[in-house]
Amino acid sequence: MARVSPDDLPPGPLVQGFSGGGFSVSGEIYRGLFLTPEQASEWTPPASAAELELAHVEPLLVLSPAPEFLLLGTGARIAFPPRAFIRAVEARGLGVEVMDSRAAARTWGLLRGEERWIVAALLPFA
Repeated sequence: MARVSPDDLPPGPLVQGFSGGGFSVSGEIYRGLFLTPEQASEWTPPASAAELELAHVEPLLVLSPAPEFLLLGTGARIAFPPRAFIRAVEARGLGVEVMDSRAAARTWGLLRGEERWIVAALLPFA
């Protein structure tokens, strides 16, 4: 089995684990999490994906260069945000990929391993 060295990891933040309903990134625990290729930051999301509005993820959508798409983790289970939210993000020229937050964290690592320029918003598990 091949070993992965730190030099093989993509630059930027990676979710290393889950703790207390949140995410462990570089020794810090985040309940709600924004990820960009360059940083992780605390996010105060709405109580559920059903309450998402464009303003909740606006900081991720104004990056330069523009991300390829928004990876949206909806908590412990997959839950689709309002169609108006999806349309508003798509109107900005970005796709939206929706999955539960654990799957989104794993997908983030895989896509960043390919050095894809993406952003993520992960709702906590509880």
